[in-house]
Amino acid sequence: METYEDLIAADDVLLFVNAAITATGQREFHSGAGEQRMSLDFLHEYLLGNYRELYAAVLALDINDHNAALMVRKLLVTAGDATPGQRALEGRLIARRLSLLPPQRVYRLFSELRRARVNNRRTRAIVRDWLAARPDPALDAVKYRGGLKQTLRHAHLAPPRAELGGFLFTTAAKQPGFTEPLLDAWRRAHYEQAAVYELPYTVAEGFAAKHRIPRDAFLERIAPRLTRLERLRLQESGAAADLARMPLTRLASYVLSLPLTDRQQRRAELTAALTAAARRAAGPLHGSWGRVAAVLDDSFSSYGSGQKRRRPLAAALACHYLLKALAGEYRGYWTSGRTDALLAHPSGPTPLGLRILDALEGAPDRLVIVSDGWDNAPPGLAAEVLRIWRTRLDPQGRTAVVHLNPVYDADDFDVRRLAPTVPTAGLRNAEDLPSLVELARFAEGRTGLAELRAHLDARVAAFLGDPLPGEAFPAEEES
Repeated sequence: METYEDLIAADDVLLFVNAAITATGQREFHSGAGEQRMSLDFLHEYLLGNYRELYAAVLALDINDHNAALMVRKLLVTAGDATPGQRALEGRLIARRLSLLPPQRVYRLFSELRRARVNNRRTRAIVRDWLAARPDPALDAVKYRGGLKQTLRHAHLAPPRAELGGFLFTTAAKQPGFTEPLLDAWRRAHYEQAAVYELPYTVAEGFAAKHRIPRDAFLERIAPRLTRLERLRLQESGAAADLARMPLTRLASYVLSLPLTDRQQRRAELTAALTAAARRAAGPLHGSWGRVAAVLDDSFSSYGSGQKRRRPLAAALACHYLLKALAGEYRGYWTSGRTDALLAHPSGPTPLGLRILDALEGAPDRLVIVSDGWDNAPPGLAAEVLRIWRTRLDPQGRTAVVHLNPVYDADDFDVRRLAPTVPTAGLRNAEDLPSLVELARFAEGRTGLAELRAHLDARVAAFLGDPLPGEAFPAEEES
């Protein structure tokens, strides 16, 4: 039987999961970066101190990279507080999560561990195994030279190959040559312009500036070596974005970065790309969600901030196309009243209550609300509409309602909620929408810690590739 403490624990875990999905410690529309970091750090310390095994299990969920790296650091710094069983599972979760993080973030994490003087045997083993799994040590030596050098020293590890040691720990530019082509290209790039184009873009960019190569000429010749994300970032500089391979949310961000006239001129191309990306994200769930209505926030606050420009609106736009792919029948309602999703842009107040009324008029099977939760035209109408709908008009719950919020509210240590009767989950990428809708059901208050723990068990097992879900959490040891 669930106790009151169990219900509090479940609520605490869900609150932290929402933060770990949405918060990045950067400025949001309604709060500054300092507030975000302070609020987020408190949540990490609170959950780690009170529910360590559940805190570690969150590494298996669709959290953002910022929080994943922060969790790994805190687990390793406090390894002495864990039981042997907890440490064993944490080690597997950490190794798996590190393999998914961008390498530059992992090297930054290792640097933070060095400054914190965390250098126990467990940490050195994790560092050693991660480095051993890197596909191209020479690329890391060139692209992340400082990070790799510090990491090897801190973990007391030898370079994977002797030549890499000479490259990292000597004046490599003055060496007569290296047998590894990438290392030798880096050496020659100090003196030869042609060698610049044999290097990764982020490394070549510095040499191009040193040789005073014109920007346009440099981008044209380095284009074959650009990664998919680098092509996207450089779109405005002249590099061609590969729309066919772009993930849905990132594609939505790219579309919103274009002027409205460009979107109109490229309507067929952009719509086709968004539709295809949404179908890839929907996968086998394509067309299986019945009649779906969505209320999508394109109010002025959906601009986000200078650091997260148009991020909330990009999440809404991506969800619009994904829900269209998931639904058998779909209708989307933008808070601005616009009907052309491709021309969405942040403007005006947030009349969520009115749009929810429009969406519920057809009694859909599902209503998905994508908004930062600041209902202000008029304030509180959305909560009242949802309360009356659930308690009087649809007490049987024929319409499943869920609120997905892409913005962390530092003041409330959570994402802002619309109504107590409506489950709310944090949203980072629209691709995670199906799993977030499943997770949100735990926020309705109808399920407690046992069911949430079972859900996390299954996610941990799938994350680690275990053949059977089983008992993922170690049993509590008696004192």
